[in-house]
Amino acid sequence: MKKRVLAFDFGASSGRAIIGEFDGEKIELREVHRFSNDPVKINGTIYWDVQRLFYEIKQGILKAKEDGGFDSIGIDTWGVDFGLLRKDGTLVENPVHYRDARNDGMIEKAEKYMSRERMYDITGIQFMDFNTVFQLLSLKENRPYILEEADTLLFMPDLLNYMLSGVKSTEYSIATTSQMVDLKTHDWSDEILDTLGLKKDLLTPIAPTGAVIGKLSPEICEELGVPAADIISVAAHDTQSAITATPCEFEDFAFISCGTWSLFGTEVKDPIINEKSKALNVTNEGGYNYTTAFLKNICGLWLIQESRRQWIREGKEYSYAELEKLALECEPLKCFIDPDAPEFGSMGNLPERVREYCKKTGQYVPETVGEIMRCIYESLALKYRLTFDGIMDCTGKSYDRIHVMGGGTKDKLLLKMTAQSCNVDVYGGPIEATALGNVAIQLMSCGAIDSISSARKIIAQGENLKLYEAEFSPEWEDAYKRFVKIIGE
Repeated sequence: MKKRVLAFDFGASSGRAIIGEFDGEKIELREVHRFSNDPVKINGTIYWDVQRLFYEIKQGILKAKEDGGFDSIGIDTWGVDFGLLRKDGTLVENPVHYRDARNDGMIEKAEKYMSRERMYDITGIQFMDFNTVFQLLSLKENRPYILEEADTLLFMPDLLNYMLSGVKSTEYSIATTSQMVDLKTHDWSDEILDTLGLKKDLLTPIAPTGAVIGKLSPEICEELGVPAADIISVAAHDTQSAITATPCEFEDFAFISCGTWSLFGTEVKDPIINEKSKALNVTNEGGYNYTTAFLKNICGLWLIQESRRQWIREGKEYSYAELEKLALECEPLKCFIDPDAPEFGSMGNLPERVREYCKKTGQYVPETVGEIMRCIYESLALKYRLTFDGIMDCTGKSYDRIHVMGGGTKDKLLLKMTAQSCNVDVYGGPIEATALGNVAIQLMSCGAIDSISSARKIIAQGENLKLYEAEFSPEWEDAYKRFVKIIGE
């Protein structure tokens, strides 16, 4: 008998409902519904359009029913964002998007309560101003009445699970993105919450990744005409779902989950929290079976996506293939940016910001679309090299390959440049890593697959990985030295 599960994956611009079917040997995915996932800006605040997204989830369930049905549901998306519920279960307000300006300056504000060193010692999480703890501190400092009205905090996948099941629960991997979890206890840090004056009773108990938290509610079952499927707390943080699907049979591997963000790291049994990891600002995120993803968040394809949106606003609608072609036509390794510089994190005229960065750092200033694209591509590949070196230094291990997974694997130029910059073999695929990981955890939860190592072996055998061979180049070595000086590392 084939096992069928339903995965919902919410990305930066779209959401999808995907049926995963397992026959005992191979996992096959089939997309049954796709919809846009657009943040909505109202009076200067950027929100999730959560009511419309829940409508789309129900449409996905209907289409999955027409496709042959399913036994369980799992939901994943990016970390840190959350909704606040009143005692009666209604939303206090639409969840706020992590790119909202309310997070600005909150890391510095938090330092008045607790040192960075102490917070990192407890959580092992990379400091980023949109982490949940800083979003909550912003509410406490600027809109305390919102927190006073709230009874429960649920991260976005957990909130959508609640809407489907009526069960309030928090999944482990998404909880760790908050920078409020003590990695030694796998539970909320009383010290952080008490020191920052945040209410612990807003938070629910943390469920292990893969737990069955409930069933589709009778109301939803009646409305949609479907059986009461299990609701499974898959690795709700999409990065952790993707890591679960790494097509590697070795214990030690390096990966890049490549999409709007590039998450570069490795999987380790225990968190790595020391002076080197603090200096590198590496994160330790929780994963399946309480493993740790030791990784660095790098601004990824957002740089290309937002540049393309700007050119569209100017009346030039380039395809991604055209942008890659224009980049290839330009002279290589002329100028670089730090992909993680603050000016590149917000919406707007990103190409102009690239020019301004190059000008202020005394470099050649790219003028054409192709030159800007070449600068972005090469800067990403060089930032990967810097991060790769840092991770190997922290772990004391070397890696002879990098697995690149997710939508970014379609960008052949970036993967080729990564192999050149890092001088190791790069394996591209699977494109659908997040959905595969979501599906695999559901299959492990119901006993159809016995372990994560078996799941990875099944995924590896079912994928046609693309190899980009290591290419040592003196030009790239020289470029790397210049890049490090330019960004001040």
